[in-house]
Amino acid sequence: MHAPDSDAATNPSPPCSREPLPLQGPPESASRHLFLYVDGAASGNPGPAGAAAVLKDAEGKTLLEKAKAFGPATNNVAEYQGLLIGLELAAQLKPDLLTIRSDSELMVRQVAGQYKVRAPHLKPLLRQVKRLLEPFTSVEIEHIPRTRNTEADKLARKALEKSREVDATIPPDARKSGPTKKFRLK
Repeated sequence: MHAPDSDAATNPSPPCSREPLPLQGPPESASRHLFLYVDGAASGNPGPAGAAAVLKDAEGKTLLEKAKAFGPATNNVAEYQGLLIGLELAAQLKPDLLTIRSDSELMVRQVAGQYKVRAPHLKPLLRQVKRLLEPFTSVEIEHIPRTRNTEADKLARKALEKSREVDATIPPDARKSGPTKKFRLK
């Protein structure tokens, strides 16, 4: 589900760390610490896609969750969409400290500034993420294994299935496809 776009080949994979990567400084007192779990899924890469976010409190209680079906999109676009959905949810509750957790190492490292975004279609998504991060007092992001992201993964897969159902109703010749050029040689 998390096949990288072209960026993976250009970014060496450092040893995986479970330490959160701070994006903004710590608050004076983290009285309200929320955890945002995000995930995205695409079938076909690009193809029908889904994304989801689950916002939890420090005790693990789910406060808000949301899923979105869309497509066609790549897996990495779906991962960014999950983060965008989640940041909109978190903005509603205005936590003192927000910890973002995702099983997409590529997205986590791009958002943290450890990897450059080389894929042109991901650059506007990163700009959008950075804009949505601005109002938060303190944010950290961490890469977690898929086994610790099961709720967001399950919601993203449900959204993917919904997107597949919609895609199946569109005649194949009317589906959005890449630009094709025909040349006639004389």
